Amino acid sequence: MTDWVDVAGCEDIAAGACKIVDVDDVAIAVFNIDGEFYAIEDLCTHDGGDLASGEVDGDAIICPRHGARFCIKTGEVLEAPAYEPVDIFPVRIEAGRVQVRDDRWDD
Repeated sequence: MTDWVDVAGCEDIAAGACKIVDVDDVAIAVFNIDGEFYAIEDLCTHDGGDLASGEVDGDAIICPRHGARFCIKTGEVLEAPAYEPVDIFPVRIEAGRVQVRDDRWDD
């Protein structure tokens, strides 16, 4: 099982904002959506560009390159040109700290 990575204090990521963290050479964007934290891979499945620098619209992120929209909560594609979902990651709160891990390769 992969280790949990400390991202920030809960109060350090404002509502509607995100923070990027590197977990085993994977850029993960951790978002605060109305006080709940969600994590997605910072990689557009359409063209491989970053997502976190895009506009957050409710619980969606809009890719800054070509306008693909993804649900931050589920990773699902909401609008083309992307057709493949973005990977999501587990998030937990421990002692007021936001933590994330990449569990894709766990057994």
